Amino acid sequence: MKIFGHPLIETEQFYLVKEIEEIAKTPSNIVLKIEKFDIELMRYCKKNSLSYMVNVNDIKEAIFANLLGAKYIKASKSLAKELMPIAQNYLFDSQILGLISKDSEIEELAKANVDGAWFK
Repeated sequence: MKIFGHPLIETEQFYLVKEIEEIAKTPSNIVLKIEKFDIELMRYCKKNSLSYMVNVNDIKEAIFANLLGAKYIKASKSLAKELMPIAQNYLFDSQILGLISKDSEIEELAKANVDGAWFK
């Protein structure tokens, strides 16, 4: 299980982008963070082999994000738990991250086999 945003755990670096033009200004060796689901931005990242994480609000968006090469798919805790059997059944390459705000929620995600946790 991966944990992002916890003060005691060092992780990959993320860089927020909202438009394709912003990508040129990003440091190397980072994961792009796409907060608002954006098909064109995701297609650009896939075409250019760029690692990115995207927020999703439903199952359809998660399926599209996986098909468009997202490294991480971030969802609400309840949606992340709902997505895991789908991701496992369809062999998603993307990893599912559930949004949490307390350490005590890590165990809940782990028991649901969610790939990782993202602290708000």
